[in-house]
Amino acid sequence: MIHFRQKFILVLTILCVCATSWGQEGFPYPGVDDSRSDHVFISNANIHISFDKKIVNGSIIVKNGRIAAIGTDLEKPETASEYDAQGMNIYPSFVELYSDYGLKKEEKKPSDRNNWFSSSPDESPKGAYGWNAAIKPQKQAFRDFSVDKKAASNLRSHGFGTVLSHHKDGIARGTATLVTLSEKNSQTALLNEQSGNFFSFNKGSSTTSYPRSLMGCISLIKQSYLDAQWYAAEGHKKETNLSLQAWNDNMSLTQFFVANDKLNVLRADKIAKAFGQKYIFVGGGDEYMRIDELKNTGSRFVIPVDYPAAMDVEDPFAAEIVDYSDMLHWELAKTNAARLNKAGIEFSFTSDGLERGDNMITQVEYAEKAGLSKEHALKALTETPARMAGAYEQIGSLEQGKWANFLIVDGTLFEGGKLVSNWVQGAEHSINPEKEQLTTGDYSFEVGEDSYTLNVSEGRMGLALKIVIDDSTDISLKQSTSMNRISLSFSPEDSKEKVRLSGFWTEDKMSGRGQLTSGEWVNWSASLMDKKEKEAQKRKKKGDITSKIDQPVVYPFMAFGNKELPAAKTYLIKNATVWTNEADGILEQTDVLVKEGKIKKIGKNLKQGDAIVIDGTGKHLTPGIIDEHTHIAATRGINEGTQASSAEVSVMEVVNSEDIDIYRQLSGGVTTAQILHGSANPIGGQSALIKLKWGYTPDLMLYPNADPFIKFALGENVKQSWNRQGSRYPRTRMGVEQVYENYFTKAKEYGQVKASGQAYRVDLELEALLQILNSERFITCHSYQQGEINMLMKLAERYGFKVNTFTHILEGYKVADKMVEHGAGGSSFSDWWAYKYEVIDAIPYNGKLMHDQGVVVAFNSDDAEMARRLNQEAGKAVMYGNMPEEEALKFVTLNPAKLLHIDKEVGSVKEGKHADLVLWSTHPLSVYAKADITMIEGAVFFDRSADQEAREDLKVERSRLIQLMLQEKSSGGKMRKAQGRRKHHYHCDHEEDEGRD
Repeated sequence: MIHFRQKFILVLTILCVCATSWGQEGFPYPGVDDSRSDHVFISNANIHISFDKKIVNGSIIVKNGRIAAIGTDLEKPETASEYDAQGMNIYPSFVELYSDYGLKKEEKKPSDRNNWFSSSPDESPKGAYGWNAAIKPQKQAFRDFSVDKKAASNLRSHGFGTVLSHHKDGIARGTATLVTLSEKNSQTALLNEQSGNFFSFNKGSSTTSYPRSLMGCISLIKQSYLDAQWYAAEGHKKETNLSLQAWNDNMSLTQFFVANDKLNVLRADKIAKAFGQKYIFVGGGDEYMRIDELKNTGSRFVIPVDYPAAMDVEDPFAAEIVDYSDMLHWELAKTNAARLNKAGIEFSFTSDGLERGDNMITQVEYAEKAGLSKEHALKALTETPARMAGAYEQIGSLEQGKWANFLIVDGTLFEGGKLVSNWVQGAEHSINPEKEQLTTGDYSFEVGEDSYTLNVSEGRMGLALKIVIDDSTDISLKQSTSMNRISLSFSPEDSKEKVRLSGFWTEDKMSGRGQLTSGEWVNWSASLMDKKEKEAQKRKKKGDITSKIDQPVVYPFMAFGNKELPAAKTYLIKNATVWTNEADGILEQTDVLVKEGKIKKIGKNLKQGDAIVIDGTGKHLTPGIIDEHTHIAATRGINEGTQASSAEVSVMEVVNSEDIDIYRQLSGGVTTAQILHGSANPIGGQSALIKLKWGYTPDLMLYPNADPFIKFALGENVKQSWNRQGSRYPRTRMGVEQVYENYFTKAKEYGQVKASGQAYRVDLELEALLQILNSERFITCHSYQQGEINMLMKLAERYGFKVNTFTHILEGYKVADKMVEHGAGGSSFSDWWAYKYEVIDAIPYNGKLMHDQGVVVAFNSDDAEMARRLNQEAGKAVMYGNMPEEEALKFVTLNPAKLLHIDKEVGSVKEGKHADLVLWSTHPLSVYAKADITMIEGAVFFDRSADQEAREDLKVERSRLIQLMLQEKSSGGKMRKAQGRRKHHYHCDHEEDEGRD
């Protein structure tokens, strides 16, 4: 073994010397040129040609950086240097697909997170490029690439030989370049100039204010695709736009999307399908949480191995703040690769995110122990990424003609084998081995004529050496080592003077010369008596786990998740008090049959043999509560307030199915909710109407075939008069009206061009506004003061459409007659007021007064907590206005259904309607009422008795995971500080995007 390493070091030295004399072809050479090529013969190795092909006792001939020959009966060429790799394993070097190796990182300017609108002007790229600095398809990594020896050395130590490098900055990031980790020069290292085109949902260093939300990022990508199509067809005749030209040029390359999250994969895949693209996704390591849906995308993945460390939960109070999903992910993250493989999803690994001290091979070993085969682990590091990069003809396996990129391993890869060297383009790079040390155990210790027993053991600060006198007496030795030299000193028993020894050491022997306390020179030696295995072999690997690939995953992946998704069943609810919201009114001791997701029959003494019977005796059955205005279940921002109009953005594209507020609101009887854009700008974004199907994916939560809505806003939030640093128009209520005039005029003109049949640039913003003009999209408008409410109704009438709903509308009682004449509904609060000046005239009788004038009135939450108690909000209409109880319940059931145009399907208990029902413990308007069962389309999504069981199960599960983390700590595993998660509750005026770069 030592002989083999010495030969490697010798040849490496020779090659390094030669490298200084080799000139790059086409470059002038100062001095005498030595054009002898690198030529190496490596023999007697087990050669893994690919993940599934192996040669025993084979040889490789390397010449000019490539594999000249490979096989079992090769003869050494006369001019080749010979390497005897007896007992070694040779594997293809790994391929890294997600890196910015060799590229200068973009400096990010600090953003003003306290301001919606930066006071500094937006900066656009200089030159004939696009307007948004986050869209930079013109960036070409190969133009900026240079060899980085330090970074190359680090990547090689992980086993990588080739890297796909791109600028990790922006939404459209431009093209990636494929390079090796050669240290010769950039010309040698660069394999393919452009091997991929990268996208993400993060704007990075861009100082352009737009976008400032995830939905803005999505819209910007979609609009850029459309603009590029227009540019290719017509736009290039009118202008030069190098960004759009580069966008089109890049479409011929492999498309990569940095998603970093399972739901972002689904979002990006919709974009890909809309524009005929196929993305390879750089994931976040959570793919296993939604593996079936990700498989349905048909995509390939690049997955990280930066598995989360266990949290230090020694302190029980610290443990309380740790989120259950984080603990569960710690346990199951290492199964991600095995689960993807089992599902037939193709993937490669990336080292991105690994911390200092982590090693790629060790991390992949964890995946192997969690159920991934060694063969598929090797494939994910070699062949698969090589094919993804379109370079399998050059790298990814060991075949004649390919680049000589390979690893020499002492032992077996992923079984504790040690990486000895990493060869890149035929050049050997020695990998620093683990620091060797004396084997622990007892040594026979001879110092001159004296004999001792020397014990070597693990101490707090490294190895501890002591001379054992008897069971209770020992003498400690001081030691220092440098390379293979060692110095020892100790004081003999009953002496303060020192014996000093110097010499050499191997793993189980020491010898040399030294001086006794008398000054006499003597020989000394130490030999291991009871030879033990090397410490490196016996040491328990931290974080080792048994395979958990078959452990079920819950949906969503968090507390109260479902092992199986709720499905429609046949139910017979008996003897309940049924609030129909229809002409039949309230029916006592009535049965309701639910079948195939619909209300099949209502009556007394109903029978259905195959039905699950639910006893409703003493309980009240109502339609599911519908929240017309909420901001739950949205991802990375509820406002795209950087422009006066953001009509192009859509909350439907950022629905967060993993929001615990969905479950909490089910516990309050909510079955349907409209997630609205915020109120940062006059024309906000498109809304999402969802059913609270806990555990389902975002697309399956969307209300099917619902009329589309959009959020408008009036008042203080829009004009931003309190924001002295902002620069966005408008700044007054007059300006708000003018914004509407301008945009609807533009939309009208856009519609005329579109109808003319002539070529036009598709504009997502104007498309949405044109839908409003055509009464195909409907407005919910944030509003307070009567003057502005009148203004918008009159403006709408001038343009030939109606405002569907005024939300908040706390001065609605002043203009209720005009609202009825216009045809607008009102979605208000029961008794919120005095939270800002423009609600100074709010009164709790507002809902009743509007109702009496004939306005369709709803009460909404606009708040995650209030939504759980909307039944009580409805009850306040009885208290403040003496509303009939049935009419009050309609404020949160049938009336919001009417405002949302879904009252033909939900909002009342009627045969043929969706079985969206709530069984209450008592009178539904009572503060004591609890939703015992909440049903959506005939499936039970909340059951209070099952909830109690789930709480107990959760306690047991948390305790189990805490004990596992404590075991990890006691075994010396990697730990991190216990920390919780901040829950974002969005409101109308919130502007943050907590997930951006």
